[in-house]
Amino acid sequence: MTMQNTSAAISVMARYLTRDRLAILAALVAPLAAAAILLPFRASWSNTNVALLLVVVVVAVAAIGSRIAGAVAAVWAAVWFDFFFTVPYYRFTIRNSADATTAVLLLLTGVTVSQLAARARRLKVVTVTDAGYLAQIRQTASLAKSALAPGAVADLVKEQLVGLLGLEGARFEYGSLLGHPPRLEPDGTVLAGHSRWDVELSGLPAEDVELRVYGGGQYYGRFMLKAKPGSRPSLQARLVAVTLADQVGRAFGASQALRTHGLSSSGVSSGPCVSSV
Repeated sequence: MTMQNTSAAISVMARYLTRDRLAILAALVAPLAAAAILLPFRASWSNTNVALLLVVVVVAVAAIGSRIAGAVAAVWAAVWFDFFFTVPYYRFTIRNSADATTAVLLLLTGVTVSQLAARARRLKVVTVTDAGYLAQIRQTASLAKSALAPGAVADLVKEQLVGLLGLEGARFEYGSLLGHPPRLEPDGTVLAGHSRWDVELSGLPAEDVELRVYGGGQYYGRFMLKAKPGSRPSLQARLVAVTLADQVGRAFGASQALRTHGLSSSGVSSGPCVSSV
């Protein structure tokens, strides 16, 4: 279920990226095509009506693309309105003050409305992505509460991290900390040495990145994350990864508490308890 949710979110994001590319092309072509279609009605329609129809075209482009696509479409709509529908025709000159006002309003209205349409589209993408993240956290939390072996929770989170962060692979290491690899911090930042690594600019480091697992203040192990070349998970995705690791820590903590309680109830001294994955 979790992998299906992750795949669905990735599929939606990929589809929107494809739409952005198509929208830029549409921003260049659609206003000219619309102007050409409206040209035969130039004598019978007022320029105000023409401008309103061109705004509709701009909004349509922004709805399937980005703010940039909407802005480009608004500029070209104003340009072709001037070229085809204001006197003198077929020249980038406007002599009539009313036509000049209409052209300016077309540009401003087109840009403003297109930005609102693009924002609504972006919020839809964020909603879909957030739903996928929430589903993963819920499933992991449910398993952490019910699993007798914390290794099952760690195995689930390994699969989730691969899809969530764009990884080639991930493994869980139980035991002492070895070496000084880059580290994914609780606030979602990545530390390499003593400095912060810019994930948005450079992507995840090529070497393995550790994500430590704690439960009740005790260290249990770490995930070692191997990123795909160019993988740039968002801050939101990295924070979800930290949350999933916290669920693993809770599972280890609960397992150890049960073992300690069981040994105490039987009158046996517990000593250090080691769980392995």
